[in-house]
Amino acid sequence: MANLNRRTLLTGAIAGAGAIAVPHSAIASPTSAPGQIIRGRGTLPSGIQSGEVTPRSAVVWSRSSVPGRLVVTLPAGRSHQTREIRGPWATEATDFTAKVDLRGLQAGREYEYTVEFEDERGRRGERAVGHFSTPSLKAEATSFVWTGDTAGQGWGINPDLGGMVAYRAMAATRPDFFIHSGDNIYADGPMSATVTERDGQIWRNIVTPEVAKVAETLTEFRGRYRYNQMDANIRAMYAQIPVLSQWDDHEVTNNWYPSEILDDARYTEKRVDVLAARGRQAYLENMPITSPQVYRHIPRGRMLDVFLLDMRTFRDINTPGLETERVDFLGGEQVEWLLRGLEKSKATWKVIAADMPIGLIVPDGANIEAIAQGDNGAPKGREIEMAYLLSEIKRRKIRNVVWVTADVHYCAEHYYDPNKAAFSDFDPFYEFVAGPISAGGFGPNKLEGTFGPQLGYVQTPDYVNQSPRNQKKMFFGHVDIAADGHLTVTLRNGLGEIQHTRHLEPQR
Repeated sequence: MANLNRRTLLTGAIAGAGAIAVPHSAIASPTSAPGQIIRGRGTLPSGIQSGEVTPRSAVVWSRSSVPGRLVVTLPAGRSHQTREIRGPWATEATDFTAKVDLRGLQAGREYEYTVEFEDERGRRGERAVGHFSTPSLKAEATSFVWTGDTAGQGWGINPDLGGMVAYRAMAATRPDFFIHSGDNIYADGPMSATVTERDGQIWRNIVTPEVAKVAETLTEFRGRYRYNQMDANIRAMYAQIPVLSQWDDHEVTNNWYPSEILDDARYTEKRVDVLAARGRQAYLENMPITSPQVYRHIPRGRMLDVFLLDMRTFRDINTPGLETERVDFLGGEQVEWLLRGLEKSKATWKVIAADMPIGLIVPDGANIEAIAQGDNGAPKGREIEMAYLLSEIKRRKIRNVVWVTADVHYCAEHYYDPNKAAFSDFDPFYEFVAGPISAGGFGPNKLEGTFGPQLGYVQTPDYVNQSPRNQKKMFFGHVDIAADGHLTVTLRNGLGEIQHTRHLEPQR
């Protein structure tokens, strides 16, 4: 058992009865988002979402239960007038999802919007109301939360516990937006109706056909997102708080990399590139994103720029990480994009949202899944690319860079100190780790000394693959930036209780 971790223990303690099938009609009825429902018209079975909210723009998303055209209504100007934006049609080709890109918004304003779908005769069905706030162009306070890892290791929606209640705790902090740092779903983690926990308690899952096996078809990948959207806590939060999402491995399959051929008896489709294409389509269909590119920059006004990374699409194969020449992890194009964006940014703080940590060793059998490769020496393998990135941030005099991440299923604070590093050509910086929000707990992982990470705080589960029943072992992070530029990071448990606090002053 000493070698077990959240990546090798894909199904956790799953045992017991077979899956209870829940048809799509059941998903679309009792769990619909609250709103006005007209008999015979479409409903909104997966709620509504906003995302990519900048001072002047936003994206609004929803899913209809029947074919229909998305209609979003929001205030126009400073008056009491409203304007309607008719978006694309939601059809079977998009799994009945649709999204609109809102432009010409006013900075520093709260927007209440409504979402409906209309049929070919203009008749409308269920209506839902959402909110988002555009960031100010002035020096005003802002905040966000982040975490990762939803519905992993076979721990799904447990109706006895009220579902994924840590989402409710995140929403209660009233952040301006939310970063989901990867593993939005667990396409490779089948769920069973019951799970026997370590202490003998029985965990009960709602189960749909698509989550009862590993996802291989597009329908099965789509079903994973539909499943999470059944949770009332997720729907309530996403209607009120914009989401910025990035992906990691479990949106496709465990530890995947391009061109991989699986050696896993659960899969009939062994080509990861095929699975990744289907997983990517389902991901983009279900996120309030207009760009087909996962890595992107979200300007959040004078105080904050957010840079979301893609650490999955452009990586080379997983190896022991001992190469003496640069190996792609982010890939050269993404690295240069990031450096240009950081250098151009006029915001006080630059937050880099990474789906994997820099200095933690994350193994993939005998290979390395993340960046750190374990010898505590000069950069090798993927570390060479990271060394270049960090040294360029220093050379270009880019200040006030903070990294936030998830992936390892516990929470921690890391301070990267060049005075204690094997490679020292970089400015010191903090990396904060949070998660899982509703998955099995693991950790801690070992820190690797190439970039000198110092452990400032850590909290882990009580044992391997601890379930979300104990919300004190689920974690998310909260960042608050005051109008004077002071930044405060708090690491919190699934009840919202603060576990650790770090105050940072901006360099001018």
